Amino acid sequence: MKKYTVYIIIVVVVLFITTGCNLKTNSINKPSKNKIIDKVDEEIDSMKVIIDSKEYKMNLEDNETVKAFIKLLPKTWKMNELNGNEKYVYLSSTLPVNSKKPVKINKGDVMIYTDDCLVIFYKSFETNYSYTKIGYIENLPDLGNSDIEVEFIKN
Repeated sequence: MKKYTVYIIIVVVVLFITTGCNLKTNSINKPSKNKIIDKVDEEIDSMKVIIDSKEYKMNLEDNETVKAFIKLLPKTWKMNELNGNEKYVYLSSTLPVNSKKPVKINKGDVMIYTDDCLVIFYKSFETNYSYTKIGYIENLPDLGNSDIEVEFIKN
């Protein structure tokens, strides 16, 4: 009987020690960097856009395209004029897209055409083309008929 009691005490002590070690190890574990980055990406709902030294707020969509776009930032691009209503630049990498035909594009819309062309629309109009929306720049003025330099900055 004494022999069984000693074995039971040893088993209980070993269980307490291993459980204690596991609790200590788990309490100091930190989330991986990917999880931290993903959490930050989810919390970003706007960013700064600087055009001709003027700062604008861009409200962001909640989609995979935006998450991939944010990873490219901060970045300054020379954007070319097209059709008297938009500025565009081809990105050096492709983005995941979910293109849709918006029917009407609004002044201030920022979208991706195909999977690598960033477009800022500075006039409203109807369209038959498909885009993936990234966001909307508040109070965007008419950007004129020349090429511009645009800086996108995470908040």
